[in-house]
Amino acid sequence: MNVVLVLWPEHAGDLGRLATAGVPRLLLVAPEATPPPPEDGDDCLQDWIRLPARDQDVRARVVALERRSARHGTPVQLALDDDGQLTYRGQSAWLSPTVRVLFQALAARFGSAVPLEQLVKEVWPAEPPSASSVRVHILRLRRRLAPLGLEIRTVQGKGYALTTRT
Repeated sequence: MNVVLVLWPEHAGDLGRLATAGVPRLLLVAPEATPPPPEDGDDCLQDWIRLPARDQDVRARVVALERRSARHGTPVQLALDDDGQLTYRGQSAWLSPTVRVLFQALAARFGSAVPLEQLVKEVWPAEPPSASSVRVHILRLRRRLAPLGLEIRTVQGKGYALTTRT
């Protein structure tokens, strides 16, 4: 997972969004600034170093954050608001109403295959569309998710699974 470098305190406002998204952060603290106060429970995905700092010291902190992130198995944190804005790892995409419901059905069982019949029941309970229409909606959702690092995998004989891109 990529570590985001954040200038402190100039970009302190970005920290909440990045933390919610589960993104590892290295704060580059300005020479005259006070470092951020330790939070309750200390976030293991955040560290800081005072500027000016040697490149090798910054690299060492970044590597340490990457290792901590991998070891802690950062949970997938998806946020979808009522307007259809999906946020994942600090990036956003907008989903149409139908694609939003399709996404929610897949996200509820993140990493597991969801049978096509179950998706159709959840997304189109009143009037099921044609198979080609379902494929078009899945294609649209795939295109919206790709820039965020998410993908929908076709699980042969099982259905579709929402996962992170590897």
